[in-house]
Amino acid sequence: MITPEETKGIRTAFVGALMLACCSAYADDKPNGGNIAHIMRAGPRSISKGATIMEVRNGKMVELRKGTNGWVCMAMSGLPDAVTMCIDKEWQSFYDAYLNNKDPTVKGIGTAYMLLGDRGVSNTDPFARGPTATNNWVVSGPHIMILTPDPQQLDELPTDPWNGGPWVMWKGTKYAHIMVPTAPMPKPAKSAEKE
Repeated sequence: MITPEETKGIRTAFVGALMLACCSAYADDKPNGGNIAHIMRAGPRSISKGATIMEVRNGKMVELRKGTNGWVCMAMSGLPDAVTMCIDKEWQSFYDAYLNNKDPTVKGIGTAYMLLGDRGVSNTDPFARGPTATNNWVVSGPHIMILTPDPQQLDELPTDPWNGGPWVMWKGTKYAHIMVPTAPMPKPAKSAEKE
């Protein structure tokens, strides 16, 4: 997941990006072509090849390529170190709620891919801005995120990211979701544990 710090200043722009209403379109020319190819790696090719591709530029979401399948693949900060993800329509609605600190409405199973991993987020506090001694900071490798319309389905799942399988991120909050690693989880850094 991305941190609130990375989303600062783009909340309003992101809503517009999801609606694909107010974004500047860019052709898939050579400078953007590399960015598009990188962002597409966040999800499986079968999805990303037809997804709308978005990128934050100067604090605003910009459409690099219009899609045809309802998915959005995006880079939330500067490439090549950007946090990238591909999200379906349920996740687009969920992210809009998260970015605007509203209650999400999950109507069906939602799927998001972060096959390039992330740079870290608290496993307990959806709005933490950095690691502390108590907020269970987690840097995830490649993973899939799942939303469920029935939060009780999360009750029996662990919250330990290093349990060897799926876990619940932000359990007990309105933004709880399932994290499914697709590669072994990297061990936490010693410095992040001590802060």
